[in-house]
Amino acid sequence: MRVPSRSPGQQPASPTAPPRRRPPGAATRRPTSAAPDLAAYRAAVADLLVEVGALADATSTRARQVLIDERLREPALAAVLDATPQGLLGARETLLLEMARYQPNERTSARDLTALVRIYLLSRIDVLWWQDAPVFHTDEQVNGSAELVDLEWLRRRDLLRFRYQEQPATVLGRAARGLRRRLRPDVTPRTAGLLFRRARREVVALLNELGREFAAAAPAGTPPLWVTSLVRSTEHQYRLRRLGYAAMLPSGHCLGYSADVELAWFTRFGARDALAELLLARQEAGDLNVIDEGQAWHLCLAPTARHRLRRAYEAEMGV
Repeated sequence: MRVPSRSPGQQPASPTAPPRRRPPGAATRRPTSAAPDLAAYRAAVADLLVEVGALADATSTRARQVLIDERLREPALAAVLDATPQGLLGARETLLLEMARYQPNERTSARDLTALVRIYLLSRIDVLWWQDAPVFHTDEQVNGSAELVDLEWLRRRDLLRFRYQEQPATVLGRAARGLRRRLRPDVTPRTAGLLFRRARREVVALLNELGREFAAAAPAGTPPLWVTSLVRSTEHQYRLRRLGYAAMLPSGHCLGYSADVELAWFTRFGARDALAELLLARQEAGDLNVIDEGQAWHLCLAPTARHRLRRAYEAEMGV
């Protein structure tokens, strides 16, 4: 099957030479003369998604592979992917493997292959930004880290401008949660909740800012911003993958700089579009990377906003 081109008569870009393998022990950061153009990257991803959608049927597997091979080598995409630790070749191989393994299910935010490609490619911005940050490999590291603060301690002191719920820890707790959902199905978003009620100080400050802005922009009576996911361990990320979730690796969640916020639930309050516009404006300003994952949107804090938000946290909390 012929791969659709972007316009009549346009020829695919010439392949570039694959990146050279780094020797063992070499630094992961790739030297660059200038930061990649993220706006151009996002636009190129959007163009690619149109073409992936045109090859959505099961018989187009080979054509999709050819398409990915060609498009990822285009300068706007290659500049970002080659600056990540995996490099362009590693990103290509990982994406093709994710596509080959993809199975639609009720849990995953990747409702189809197009969504899977979008989530994977846009999440590489998180990896580009935070490739030198330490990873939380285990649940124990998350629970014991001095870099993370306890959200419940802050909530009880009315220092949070957003809401969340924890995952039930017992069978009885899960049964009670299920009963509440049956009796009042729309009173809260349909989400498993946080396994870890911990977050980086900068992320707390960011979510508080977003919570205040959302409260000002949303119609009267709209509930506060709702956070569905924060820091995760790599250990937990693998558990989510086994359950069928589109949990990418590496992930900004495993570095503590990402969060997921509910979008779909706010439709019933007429506030979804206001929240979406707010998040995209923050992306345009360079504070965030935003990924539309359907029910919830994924956010990743930009390194350039880290110090400002750390100061904001300290000023707000009086520390």
